[in-house]
Amino acid sequence: MKLNSNITINGKPYKNGNNFSGFMIYPFFFVHMLAFGGSGFFIAYSDLNTDVGFLYAHGGIAIFVYTIFYLTFFGFDEVKWMFINSALGLLGIYSQIDWILSLFDRKASEFPWYVHVIPFLYFILYTFLIRQALLDLTKSRDNVGRKRLVEFSYIAASVAFYLAI
Repeated sequence: MKLNSNITINGKPYKNGNNFSGFMIYPFFFVHMLAFGGSGFFIAYSDLNTDVGFLYAHGGIAIFVYTIFYLTFFGFDEVKWMFINSALGLLGIYSQIDWILSLFDRKASEFPWYVHVIPFLYFILYTFLIRQALLDLTKSRDNVGRKRLVEFSYIAASVAFYLAI
């Protein structure tokens, strides 16, 4: 992958436009976001009646920081399209959140709309990260034909999952 901004990791500077190994960032972000996203999901949907302000503070700060990292690693255009595509896919996200909640005998409709904001944003950031990792792991980012194949496969798998649930 190519960096879209200058960044320093463990004291080593990396310049804008330099090639950068995804293995340096994807494992960290997948684990880190799973922990924060999981805790945000728990805070939003648990029976603890946690204050919504805490949910927004906990999740909002992390989502803001992740978005800055995404801009650094993937660039403005990729992040812009992440939000555009997510807005178009809100019903799909709702169905997936509803499916996840069904594993805990809950339904998304049991919660007010504003409780869903943080889990939805985590879901968007996590699925974006999966797509970016697939593009880098298959070395498809700069290969138009391979990139189309990976993106088509990603969409087909997502639609199949939607239909299954």
